[in-house]
Parts: sequence; C-alpha cells; structure tokens
Amino acid sequence: MGELAVQYLEPAIRCLLGVVFLVSSVSKVRNRASFEAFVASTRRLQPWGAALSRQVAVLVVAAEAAICALLAVGGRPAVTAGLVLAAGLLLAFTGGIALALHRKVDTSCRCFGRSETPLGPQHIVRNLLLTAFAAVGVAAAGATGPVEAGGAVVAVCAGLVVGGLVTVMDDIVQLFRPIPVQQARRPR
Repeated sequence: MGELAVQYLEPAIRCLLGVVFLVSSVSKVRNRASFEAFVASTRRLQPWGAALSRQVAVLVVAAEAAICALLAVGGRPAVTAGLVLAAGLLLAFTGGIALALHRKVDTSCRCFGRSETPLGPQHIVRNLLLTAFAAVGVAAAGATGPVEAGGAVVAVCAGLVVGGLVTVMDDIVQLFRPIPVQQARRPR
C-alpha cells in the first residue's frame, strides 16, 4: 500500500506548484500597474540597486511561467525540469527574503499580487516547504505502477486546494492576527 501511494505524490505536487506559480506569474502581469508594483518591490529588495529591477522582474515572471508550462506538459523530463527549476527559484526567493530581512528592508510580499503583508519569516518557511515539495516531486516522478482513477482525482484535487491555500496564506494569517487597539484620546 505504501508503495502505491507514491504514485499519487507526483501529480499532487505538480498541481500544488503549478497553481502557486500560475497565480504568482499572472498576478504580476495582469495589468501594467501590477507589474510596476512588482518592479518597485524588486527594486527595494535588491542590494545592488535599482538598475536591474525591471530585468530581474521580467526574468522572475518568465521563470514562473516556464515552470507552469513544464509541469503542465507532462512527461518525465519536462516535469523533472519544472520541479528542479521551481526548487531553484524558490531557493533564490528564500535567499532574497532572508537578505532583505537581515538588511531590515521594509517591503510587502508581492509574491501573489497586491498583498500588503510585510516580508517576514513566514515567507521563508513557506518557500522552504515548497522547495521540499519540489524535491519530493522529483523523487516521486519516476514512480511506476498502477494508478487508480479515484486516487489520481484525490491527489490532483489535494494539490489544487493546497496550492490555492498557499497563494492566500498572507490573507489567512491576517485573519488570526489581533486587531490593533487604538489608544483612547485624552481630552485636553
């Protein structure tokens, strides 16, 4: 039974990462204002200055779109390449976030569009978990054996749901934060 379960990891992880990178890339280029906000966020994150911000932003969006395409195409070489590219990009994001936190850069996470949530340790943890999923996906990509239709549907749905939850993580976390209490004004 445990051996058979490995068959379902790869499609679940493909869907999870596919949703994450699809939402990420589309949210950055859905209109000019979104892309310019992403470029501005990239400019604040870069320790080497603003000169390369637009090029880095274009490269990030292109890599995210390539990951989506590779994971959607199927076939072991494309899926493996997509998962490896995803892991590499996630590690680069993690390093960038860690460096920004170390430098005390105050900017929001523009990972999935218009979030105003400041970058924080939760973004590093999220990216490391997604990197681990990509690594497991690479290991599971070569699994062979029978796949039941019901199991495949559950795996795909689970991947889609978890991927969707990842994209709204900042909003979910915000729901559980205490509401700041404003200090009462004293009459003068």
